[in-house]
Amino acid sequence: MDQSALNKLPKGWKSIPNDLGSDQTAFKGVSWGKAMMWIFLLSDTFIFSCFLISYMKGRASVVDQWPNPSEVFALEVGGVPVPLLLIAIMTFVLITSSGTMALAVKYGYEKNRKICGIFLLLTALGGLTFVGMQAFEWSKLIFHEGVRPWGNPFGAVQFGSFFFMITGFHGTHVSIGVIFLFIFSRKVFKGNFDRGDKGFFTSMKSDYVAIEILGLYWHFVDLVWVFIFAFFYLW
Repeated sequence: MDQSALNKLPKGWKSIPNDLGSDQTAFKGVSWGKAMMWIFLLSDTFIFSCFLISYMKGRASVVDQWPNPSEVFALEVGGVPVPLLLIAIMTFVLITSSGTMALAVKYGYEKNRKICGIFLLLTALGGLTFVGMQAFEWSKLIFHEGVRPWGNPFGAVQFGSFFFMITGFHGTHVSIGVIFLFIFSRKVFKGNFDRGDKGFFTSMKSDYVAIEILGLYWHFVDLVWVFIFAFFYLW
C-alpha cells in the first residue's frame, strides 16, 4: 500500500473499527470462525460466572439450613444410599468425552475421515449419556423427592431455583453440542470436509477447522461442569 493510500486511513480511535474489520490486522492467521467462537465463549463465561456468583451469594445469605448434597443427590444401590454416585458417573462421562473430542480434532487435521467420525460419534454418545442421566436426576428430584424451584423438603427454598437454573442452562449447552456433533460426524463420513462442500447456513467451504471450533465449544462445556460440580455438589 502506497503512502497516499495510508494517509487516507482513519487515525486515532476512529481507526479501531477499520483495523478490526481486517482479518490480517486483528486476527492474523486465525480463521474468523475460531475468533468468533472465542468471543462467544468469553461472553458465555460471564453468564455462567454470574449464575455461580449469584448462587454463592444466595447460599451465604439464607437463614434456613442449606440442603446437604450428599443426601439430596444420593443414589440407592441394593437399598443402600450412595452419595453423589450418579453425579460422579456423569462427571466421568463428560470429562471422557472431552478426550474423545480432542482425538477427533487430531484425526480431522490428519484427514483420517473414518477415525475422526468415530471419535465424533463417541463424543456425541458421551454427551447424550450425560443429558440422559441429568434427565433421570431431574425426574428423581421432581417426582420422588418433591424438589421445586419454589421449595423442597430438604431445607432452604432457594435450593431448587438455583439448581434447576444452573444445571438446566448447562444441560441446554450440552444438548446443543450433541446435535452439532451428530451433524458434523455425518458431514465427516460423507466427505464434506475433504471436498470443501458448502454448509447449510453459509456460502463458505467446509474445512476440518470447523471440528476444532466445535471442540473449543465442547471443552468449554466440560470445563464449566467442573465448576458446577465443585460449587454445587461438593460445597
